[in-house]
Amino acid sequence: MSTKGIYTALSGAMAQSLKLDTISNNIANVNTPSFKRDQQIFREYLTANEKPAEVIQVPKVVASVESFYDMQGGDKSFVDTAGTYTDFSQGGMKHTGNPLDLAIDGKGFFEVATPTGLRLTRLGSFSLDGNGQLVTKDGMPVLSAGGEGTDPSARVIKATGQQPITITDNGEVFEGETKIAKLSLVQVNDFDSLQKVGNSLYQFKKGFSPEVQDVTAPSLRQGYLEASNVNIVQEMTDMIATTRSFEATQKAIHAYDQMAEKLVNTVPKIGNG
Repeated sequence: MSTKGIYTALSGAMAQSLKLDTISNNIANVNTPSFKRDQQIFREYLTANEKPAEVIQVPKVVASVESFYDMQGGDKSFVDTAGTYTDFSQGGMKHTGNPLDLAIDGKGFFEVATPTGLRLTRLGSFSLDGNGQLVTKDGMPVLSAGGEGTDPSARVIKATGQQPITITDNGEVFEGETKIAKLSLVQVNDFDSLQKVGNSLYQFKKGFSPEVQDVTAPSLRQGYLEASNVNIVQEMTDMIATTRSFEATQKAIHAYDQMAEKLVNTVPKIGNG
């Protein structure tokens, strides 16, 4: 019994440790523009529930000889990590005054070309590189709308640099009075299909088809950046609660360890006496 219990308590401690790591990362990015908070999802794994009914043998008679046969793991349970959930709720708007900073007010992602393929981002901290291309803060080209199925390089937004750049609320890019492009803003049908890849970029998880559609009525704010959606008070409260749960599981592990020690060292002496 103690062996089964210690593994159950250990799985709980590992789950709380993982949750603490996630909360710490949220707090560290409270001032990171467009950052979306993460949350760990857990469930109770019951071994019996993971097996077909025809192979489960659960004792039918309590406290009898018939009940002392192999339960085939039907009495074991532990905490199972179900995955990481990203909260894509809207963050606040932070004024920067930079004409190439863009905040998406509502749904949508910018499309970005990277050496490893197309990526999505909510971070609109853009600039013009030495070739006049509109790029992210990491130098990745920002793509224009249209041209699906073509080489992403054909959708790169390029300016001459001779006139100031203006970007309208619906994503149209003007150099002076001349319209040179319209930003690609797409909406993902299933947020669970996205995963973070660093530098505020997202890609589709393996096994998920990249299903996106154009945002019909985009709303951009020039000279602003979307702030992180992390609520520092909520995260600190969650950290305190999670720390207490972690400490409780550690105490349970210690108690089971003491029980095992007595079972091995003390009980045999009593029996021999």
